[in-house]
Amino acid sequence: MALPSYASRGERLTHAAYLGFCVLVFVFLVTPILVIVPLSFSSEPWFTYPLPGLSLRWYEDFFGNERWVVAIKNSAIVGFASTLLATTLGTLAALGLSRGNLPYRGLIMSILISPMVVPVVITAVAMYFAYALVGLNNSYLGLILAHTALSTPFVVITVTATLTGFDRSLTRAAASLGAAPWTVFRIVTLPIIAPGVVSGALFAFVTSWDEVVVALFLASPEQRTLPRQMFSGIREQISPTITAAATFLIVFAALLMTTLELLRRRSERLARGR
Repeated sequence: MALPSYASRGERLTHAAYLGFCVLVFVFLVTPILVIVPLSFSSEPWFTYPLPGLSLRWYEDFFGNERWVVAIKNSAIVGFASTLLATTLGTLAALGLSRGNLPYRGLIMSILISPMVVPVVITAVAMYFAYALVGLNNSYLGLILAHTALSTPFVVITVTATLTGFDRSLTRAAASLGAAPWTVFRIVTLPIIAPGVVSGALFAFVTSWDEVVVALFLASPEQRTLPRQMFSGIREQISPTITAAATFLIVFAALLMTTLELLRRRSERLARGR
């Protein structure tokens, strides 16, 4: 944000120092990425600079090795399934919490977002013993339900924030014209809160896609996800294929962040239009 023309010299110096500090923080955060990405194109199986040569052999191994392909498939299956469940449950919960006459609203909200507060290790251990009682360990269903529990709070928070400025008179007007509750939600409510729902779904998918601790406790070798495969690769045998997998995740995360930014701008345009 630019300073006004009447800003004093001290304000300009403070603004410049603030921008310089932000740049330093950005460089500190991005430097590991700038190191990993070039290593994924190395032609030799060791991590050295300067690179001995350029090659796509690690990407060929990443997309051609059965272990990595199965890990990507498992992450996609669990991610999309848990995202669908988390988005549905989180949106319904946010719609209920947005009602002002809901009793114990604060307590319910605290319970819903507790997976974000409790350390993941504790949650994973609790899920392991709980799922062992009902036979859900080492199954896709157990892993999907666990990821759903971890990602639902992100949907609840995002959709609740979107509903903060929602005009309830629109739904009342639609209901007064004879529209059924499902029709009101589909035609009136959902298009308005769609940016928040989609943003929550993307956060839920990223949470599931990046989760490794729960997969270590609940998944069998057949349900090994991509983060767990990377974790196992680091522990058992360090291979430059991991750098190719990391670069793939970096590009994927960048695309998701770009999508979130576009959704945020669309939401701001809709808010200004109202």
